[in-house]
Amino acid sequence: MTSPFTKTGKTSSWPLLAKSFAALSLTTLAASIPASAQDHDRDADIHFYPGNLVVSRSVYDNNPNNVKVGALLPPNCANTTVPCVAATNDGTFPFVFNNVLADGSFGITSKVYLDQITPFGFLLDSLEVPNSSQRNIRSESNQLVTSFSSKSEEALNLSTDGKLLTFVDYVAPVNTIDVSNSNTPGVIDPTNPVGVAYYRAVATVNRSGKFTFTETNAYSGNNGRAAIFNNTNGASFFYTSGNAGNGSNPQPNGVILGAGAQIIDPANAPESFQNPGAPTPVASFSVTLLGDKADKIGKDDNFRGLTVFNNVLYFTKGSGGNGVNTVYFVDTTGTACPNGVGVPAVGATLPISPLAYDPTKLQTSGLPSNMCILAGFPTALAKTANPLAFPFGIWFANADTLYVADEGDGFASDTTLYTHAAAQTSAGIQKWIFNASTKTWSRAYTLQTGLELGVPYTVNKYPTGTNSATSLPWSPATDGVRNLTGKITDDGKVTLYAITSTVSGSGDQGADPNRLVAVTDDLSNTDAAKVAKEKFTILRKADFAEVLRGVSFTPGTRPDHDRW
Repeated sequence: MTSPFTKTGKTSSWPLLAKSFAALSLTTLAASIPASAQDHDRDADIHFYPGNLVVSRSVYDNNPNNVKVGALLPPNCANTTVPCVAATNDGTFPFVFNNVLADGSFGITSKVYLDQITPFGFLLDSLEVPNSSQRNIRSESNQLVTSFSSKSEEALNLSTDGKLLTFVDYVAPVNTIDVSNSNTPGVIDPTNPVGVAYYRAVATVNRSGKFTFTETNAYSGNNGRAAIFNNTNGASFFYTSGNAGNGSNPQPNGVILGAGAQIIDPANAPESFQNPGAPTPVASFSVTLLGDKADKIGKDDNFRGLTVFNNVLYFTKGSGGNGVNTVYFVDTTGTACPNGVGVPAVGATLPISPLAYDPTKLQTSGLPSNMCILAGFPTALAKTANPLAFPFGIWFANADTLYVADEGDGFASDTTLYTHAAAQTSAGIQKWIFNASTKTWSRAYTLQTGLELGVPYTVNKYPTGTNSATSLPWSPATDGVRNLTGKITDDGKVTLYAITSTVSGSGDQGADPNRLVAVTDDLSNTDAAKVAKEKFTILRKADFAEVLRGVSFTPGTRPDHDRW
């Protein structure tokens, strides 16, 4: 089921990219704009054009009736093992997200749009992902929504052949409460306080705007965060990252199986005809490989970002109290890191099948480990690391240069939230360099200039002053960066595009209007003293009741399309 593109008509939040891109010619700019005016007949079936960007954006239906004050939360809580709580706020944005202070699972589903823009920030058009609010969508129709305040969702990635865009979301109606912490229908945890169940699904969209959806029982109790479709060299399956579990310990087998890194076969049938089975993990990591005491089973695999580079599958972990916040890779050779740390073996191949495991040992030792921490990246446990990293998206410029988005620590516990955010040294985009002699990576520097860490900003119609529910200021401020992508230009520069994270006095900072930013870095530079002039520019500011989540180049952008 597809939906037509719609022009948003907005220009106020799409300022021109200033100084750092001003020297680029108008001819180059024109080349990135669709040629539909002169080639309408030839390109009538094309919506995404090579070299442009796609940003995933969600819009909350600002309806007071979405939640009634005093309503019992979470949904169906009377039939769960956890006592119900009363909603403190109605559905009015952003006050509605103060309900998370009472209901730790609180969230509301919302529409998803895929905005196509030029690399310079000009909005071209928007594609609405099929959802229940559309006139032609019935309960049995293909549809997908996000959880508006779930900040780790909606990453965008191109398939391995570059022809499809992929992301993960929920098969649920718009304005459904607490879907992001619901069970999946095939993996029910009776201790989950959210007493409803919804499938997660992986979506693809091609350059013509046609969608496919593949349901999964993975990520029960939590959320899928990113997906990549491996569709080259005869392969046909998704790699996905995310987290599972919203109940007590021990977790059911299906929750353990459905966490972290998954491999999922694509479905050919409409959603209403799909009947997904048990989750199929593709990889797992245990801190016992590092000599540390075992964590709660399954919680070392709380993954966020992922990418594929040189036939190696990489993941990041940047949240949760267990495990190590760092960068990982899947070792398909079994020889790259006998002690849990290393670099991919020469000639390694991508995983092509689920991880083999002993079902009788899931409750005692979890899944077997076939992942490694990338040598040079942090290895200290999240509960003791100082400083603690918060890696999210990752992008390889080449085999020796890796950019890592760090979203910041999210501190918003008292009135020092802004100064705390501004003082962070790791938040932003980190540049890591590989040393071929020592076979290890090291951080050269972190790009922060112009990111305005800890600087509060205002949003049209958004409240100012203090949120009475938290006694902290409403105004959001940038805390770091989540998802990113990039391109190498002819002059040896790298231009990086990223989605910001925020801190504020909101009940849930994931609902803060955030930003799309860009920065240009000298690819060959490793000197931190030379990066002060490499300044972030704001390409887009989310409007009232909007959030930005993922950024990618358009489907149909060739893997070698790295020059503008």
